[in-house]
Amino acid sequence: MVSEAGTKNYRYYPCLMAWMLMLCIILSLTGCINASVAEPRSVNEIVEEIAVDYGTYGEKAKDKINSLLKELSNADAAAGARWTRILDLWMSPQLGEPLHYDVLPDSLPDSDELCLVVLGFQLNPDGSMKEELLQRLNVALKSLQKYPKAYVLCTGGGTASENDLVSEAGEMAKWLSEQGIEKKRIIIEDNSITTAQNAIFSYDILTSLYPSVKKIAIVSSDYHIATGELLFRAEAILRASTIGKEKLEVISNAAWKAPSGTLSAMFQAGALIELCGDVETAFEIYYDNYDIHDLPPLN
Repeated sequence: MVSEAGTKNYRYYPCLMAWMLMLCIILSLTGCINASVAEPRSVNEIVEEIAVDYGTYGEKAKDKINSLLKELSNADAAAGARWTRILDLWMSPQLGEPLHYDVLPDSLPDSDELCLVVLGFQLNPDGSMKEELLQRLNVALKSLQKYPKAYVLCTGGGTASENDLVSEAGEMAKWLSEQGIEKKRIIIEDNSITTAQNAIFSYDILTSLYPSVKKIAIVSSDYHIATGELLFRAEAILRASTIGKEKLEVISNAAWKAPSGTLSAMFQAGALIELCGDVETAFEIYYDNYDIHDLPPLN
C-alpha cells in the first residue's frame, strides 16, 4: 500500500526526469555552440607545436606532425605547403650532406651568381676573433681563391662584451681584405646575433642589393653546416611568392672540421620558430627554459 506522500512523489517523478533531460540537451547544445565559435589556432601556434614536437621526439612525432600539418593547411593552405616542404627538408638524412672539408667542391658556378655565406662565431670580449672563426675564414679564403668571381657574405653582429665598436662580420671582412680578397666581392651583414637572424638579414641584403646572386654555399664549422642549410633554405621557402620559386638556393658547403661542438634538433626547432618571428619562444629554447609540457602529448 502506497502512502499519499509516496504517491505524489511518484506522480512528479516523470516531470522531474523531463526537466533533467531538457537541461542536459541545453548544456550539450551550449557546448557545441562554444566549440563552433572557438577561434582556430594561429599559424605560428601550430608551427611552434610542430617544431617543438620534432625537436623533442624526432621520428616518434611523425604521426602527430602529419596531423598538425593538416590542421595548418586547413588554417592556411600556403603556410601548410611551405611548412610541409620545410619539414621534409628537416627530416631528410641528406640535410647538410655531403660535407666538403677545407674548400668548396669542384663544378660550382664561378660567377657572380654564387655567394659564399660565412657564418659568424662569438668574438672575444676585446673584439678579437676566436680560433674557430679564424678557421672558418681560412676555409672561406681557399674557396674564394678557387672561385675568384664569387661574392662572399660575412654575417654576424656585435658580440664582444667589452667592445661595442666591432662586429663579427666587420672583423671577418677586414681579415679577408688583408688576405687579398677584393673589397667589391665582400658583403657585410653585421646586425645578427643568431643563425636564424643570419638567414633573415642575409636574404634581405642579397635579394635587394645583389640580384645576380642565385646560389649560396654555406661556410662554417662542420657541426653547424646542417643548421645553416636548414635555416637559409627555410627562409627562402617562407619568402618565395610560390613554392618552387625561391630566389636563393643553397647548393653546397665548405666546412672546418671542429674538434667538438653539436647543435641539437631542439636548437634547430628554436631557430625555425625564430624565423616565424617568435623571438621570445626561440630564446627560451636556446637557453633551455622552454617547458615542453606546455604542449599536448604526442598521443
